[in-house]
Amino acid sequence: MTRVLFVCVENAGRSQIAQALYERRGGEARSAGSKPAVELHEAVVEALEEVGIDVSGRTPKALDREDVEWADLVVTMGCGDACPVLPGKRYVDWNLPDPAGVSLADAREIRDEIARRVEELSLY
Repeated sequence: MTRVLFVCVENAGRSQIAQALYERRGGEARSAGSKPAVELHEAVVEALEEVGIDVSGRTPKALDREDVEWADLVVTMGCGDACPVLPGKRYVDWNLPDPAGVSLADAREIRDEIARRVEELSLY
């Protein structure tokens, strides 16, 4: 299975959701942020708990070159030019809303859309 690095700005929402869902499918994943937050967004933690995934012990991590080198595929989510591009790596950009400060209902919608996209990653 493809090793995937999920990258967003704060590594407190979208990329954490994607990593958790990809790992639940049996894949190897990492996530990171271009400007990591201090902790995961509360609504994101709750939305994942609802589907049986506990990320409460995770903390946002800064993006580094080693993560990009490790990955077969890099999925970016709103980090723009802050995401390093290395030759020979495959990149996909997911235009998704940032779950910072959203309601639990909105976090569920983002989670479900990410889940749909994670299912499609086997096509890459």
